[in-house]
Amino acid sequence: MMTATTCPTPPRHRLTPLLAGLALGLLTSTASSAAMLDVEKDELKFGFIKLTDMAPLAIAYELGYFEDEGLYVTLEPQANWKVLLDGVITGSLDGAHMLAGQPLAATIGYGTEAHIVTPFSMDLNGNGITVSNAVWELMKPHLEMDAEGKPVHPNSAAALKPVIEAFDIEGRPFNLGMVFPVSTHNYELRYWLAAGGISPGYYSPEDVSGQIAADAYLSVTPPPQMPSTLEAGTIDGYAVGEPWNQAAVFKKIGVPVITDYEIWKNNPEKVFGITAEFAETNPNTTLAITKALIRAAKWLDENDNANRAEAVEILSRSEYVGADAEVIAASMTGTFEFEAGDVREVPDFNVFYRYFATYPYYSDAVWYLTQMRRWGQVAEDMPDSWYDEVARSVYKPDIYLEAARLLVEEGHVDEADFPWDSSGYREPTAEFIDGVTYDGTKPNAYIDSLPIGLKTGDSVVGAEVVAAAN
Repeated sequence: MMTATTCPTPPRHRLTPLLAGLALGLLTSTASSAAMLDVEKDELKFGFIKLTDMAPLAIAYELGYFEDEGLYVTLEPQANWKVLLDGVITGSLDGAHMLAGQPLAATIGYGTEAHIVTPFSMDLNGNGITVSNAVWELMKPHLEMDAEGKPVHPNSAAALKPVIEAFDIEGRPFNLGMVFPVSTHNYELRYWLAAGGISPGYYSPEDVSGQIAADAYLSVTPPPQMPSTLEAGTIDGYAVGEPWNQAAVFKKIGVPVITDYEIWKNNPEKVFGITAEFAETNPNTTLAITKALIRAAKWLDENDNANRAEAVEILSRSEYVGADAEVIAASMTGTFEFEAGDVREVPDFNVFYRYFATYPYYSDAVWYLTQMRRWGQVAEDMPDSWYDEVARSVYKPDIYLEAARLLVEEGHVDEADFPWDSSGYREPTAEFIDGVTYDGTKPNAYIDSLPIGLKTGDSVVGAEVVAAAN
C-alpha cells in the first residue's frame, strides 16, 4: 500500500562513495582516445513500458551503441510501472525506462522505498490527454473556434467543467485514467484540470486513492489498455504517452484535447533509473550506459528529426511498442492529430536531445516533488532545502557530464550540446497553460502561488482539506 511521507530524508551517505567510484572508473579510459571503459558488469537486462519514449533504449540496442561500450543488453517489456520498479529494486532488472516521479517517490519512501538514481533524462514532452467522442461533443460548445471551425489551442479544462457538472447532476462520476500515482501523466492531468478550475482530488496517509474532495476521479490504467478501457466506457478520458492517444483517433473512439507540450512547454518526461547501489558498485558500467543513451538520443533528433521514420519502424516491432507504424508516426514525425482530420504541426512533441533534454536537472525533480506536496502525497510542509536535497540525491548530472565529456573526446558529440556550467537549475519559466511562474529554487513559494492545491500549513484530514490557521 502507498503511504504519504511526512519526514523523508534522502540517503546522502551514499553520495561520496558513488562519486569516488566514478573517479576511479574514469582512470580506465584515456582522455585522448576512444578506449573502452573497463565495465564491471557487461551483461545487463533493462525494463521498459510499451511507449514511444522508450526509444533511446531501442535505438542504443539496434544501432550497436551498447555494444560499442562493451555492454550486452537485453530489453524486456514490463506489465506495468509497479512491476518495472520492483524489478529494478530486486535486481531482476539492472535498470529501466522510468516515470520521472518514480525514483523520487521511492527515495522519499512514498510507496516502495528504495534509493533510485538517474544519470539520464530520456526525453521532453510526449504525452497527451484524450476524452471519449461523447465527452468531446459536450466540450465543443464551450471551446473557442477559429474561422475554419477548429478549436483554438490550447484547449482549457474550463470547457470540461460544465460537462463534469452535468455528469454530477445525473449522478454519474466523471472518471479519468492515468498510468501511475507518481506518473508525469498524473501530475500533468491534475495540473490541466486545476488550471481550468476542476479539483482532481487529494491523497492522505490514510487514503491513497487520490480522490478526496475530487470533482473528477482519477485512477490507474496501464498505458496499452487505455484505448480499450475508454471504448468500454469504464473511463471518460485519460492521460498517457504515445502511441495511445493517436490510437484512440485511429480507432475512432476518442479525441486528444491537449498535449503536455501545451500544458508545460518542454517538460521532462521519462528517466533512466538504476539503484544507487548499482551505480556505486558499477561506476564504469553506469558511465557506459549513459554514453550509449546519449548517442541514441542524439541520433533520434539529429538533422531535424531525419531519422524518425527509421525509429518509427523499429518501435513498431512487437518486441518494442508493437503498435502500427502509422499510429506511432502520427506523433513522432512532427505532427499530431487531434479530432479526426485536425492534423497540426507539433515538431517538438517528442524531443530526445535538443534543448539539453537528456541532462538531469535538479529543477525538474523539484517540480515533481512540488506536485506531490500539492496533492497530499507529501503530507506535511517541507523546507525548500529538503526539495534540493532530495533532487540531488536522485538526479546525477555529474555522472551525465562525465559520460558526455568522454563522448566529446571520442568525437561522437559536440561540446556545445551540453550545459557544462549549469547549477542544475533551469531559469524560472512561466511557459505553463496557466502562466504561473515556476522557480525551482523556491518550491514553497511556487506551491503557494497555485490556485488549487495544498498550501503552506494545509493538510488532508479524513475526507476534507484543512486549511492552515490564519
